[in-house]
Amino acid sequence: MLVYNTQTHKKEEFKPIDEGKIRMYVCGPTVYDQIHIGNARTFLSFDVIRRYLMYKGFEVTFAQNLTDVDDKIIQRANEQGRTAQEVSEEFSQAFIKQMHRFNILDPDIRPRATHEIEAMLQMIQSLIEQGYAYAVPSGDVYFSVRSDHDYGVLSGRDLDQLRAGERVEVNDEKRDPFDFALWKAAKPGEPSWSSPWGEGRPGWHSECCAMIHRYLGTPIDIHGGGSDLVFPHHENETAQASCAWHAPLANYWMHTGMLRVDGEKMSKSLGNFYTLKEVLDKYPADAVRLLMLQTHYRAPLDFSFERLEGTVGTLERMKTCVANLRWAYKQSSAQHELSDADRTLAEAINIAQSEFDAQMDDDFNTAGALAAIFALVTAANTYLAEVGQNVGASPVLRASDMLCELTGALGIDLTQAASTSDLPEELVALAAQVAAYEGSSADEAAEVLLAARQEARSQKNWAVADQIRDGIAELGLLIEDTAAGARLKRKAD
Repeated sequence: MLVYNTQTHKKEEFKPIDEGKIRMYVCGPTVYDQIHIGNARTFLSFDVIRRYLMYKGFEVTFAQNLTDVDDKIIQRANEQGRTAQEVSEEFSQAFIKQMHRFNILDPDIRPRATHEIEAMLQMIQSLIEQGYAYAVPSGDVYFSVRSDHDYGVLSGRDLDQLRAGERVEVNDEKRDPFDFALWKAAKPGEPSWSSPWGEGRPGWHSECCAMIHRYLGTPIDIHGGGSDLVFPHHENETAQASCAWHAPLANYWMHTGMLRVDGEKMSKSLGNFYTLKEVLDKYPADAVRLLMLQTHYRAPLDFSFERLEGTVGTLERMKTCVANLRWAYKQSSAQHELSDADRTLAEAINIAQSEFDAQMDDDFNTAGALAAIFALVTAANTYLAEVGQNVGASPVLRASDMLCELTGALGIDLTQAASTSDLPEELVALAAQVAAYEGSSADEAAEVLLAARQEARSQKNWAVADQIRDGIAELGLLIEDTAAGARLKRKAD
């Protein structure tokens, strides 16, 4: 498996620190408003990377923070006459809700900056003691970039060149204009915490670094975020880590390309700024995912509603193909003799799986992986049109399962499961009613129950989830939980 490493500017063979296990961290949002679709593109990209690593059999520990103290949060709170905590809590919950709507897996660890002050203070104190940071009379603490001889290793930037071409904050207390704040002295009315240097709050660059070290240890395997974070945020993070703990923060740095709308930079002033909520209120989440995944995660993504409308149609054709394959399977005969068309479809299935893996193993090339899926959809539709009612049970079932497995590894659901708006308990009762059914009725009821079980699990209602599992078992089916999601399998006779 090859992964592009921002630090080395090349693809490298991916070698986990611990065999079979991966520790992964992606910078989360600053929670002062709804996230926009550019943010969503980054979170989707790393959700798919995580899902694929799980699909490959890795045990992935995934952490993502919430930055719930920041200048933007404080400014929004002052504008609205609320506390910073009220603003951050509202938009923390809004972010989590939109991630669920977008089918983004919850992180295993979701630390909040305001809950991790002690870890940050310990890191800052260590940097001061080792001569990499200094406190000033105002109560601020700064990292001395000149004390880190490797500063610039991630972004490839040279401080002397930056001095000539970049604007930097003017501050008479800094020893160097490029020194950055590790701790900010409190201003009147701002949230603050006690520290050896007085009341204050952490600098943005300190948060992720301290949380990674606390929850995952350093180095980790993968650190990710948008390409706008490479400098200065991630550069400052890795500088702190290497100086505080004398180890790199991450072995692989991965960054997503920027999102543009109709070929232009997304901007409120241009009227082309869209939040994820606005888009998901109008379009299916799977269609938005499908659109974004048709561009490699490192490349700029050109988003347009015209393209999204076309993707909605593409998604429906994929779902229709799966539905037709499943219907054909139910109509197939056990006495069917293998035909040339059956063998052709079987070969197309094998090619799709092999090509999907090859593309994803090449730096998670979702565009190439989707091309392999689309080719299988075409082959399956050609097969169904060619054979008519003379359908082979094995190839159509394999084609249906393969399409669902591969798209499931990308977080896209082609099963068209029935609505789960009813209470899970009512669906459990349905299991008893359909247990004696045969053929399609039992299968359809089981699909409803499977969707209800997933809903119960997401709500951590384990008792109901277990009841649903038992109800599905009464239908002669088993639930197989995979990295790509749950699926149904018939019990072996």
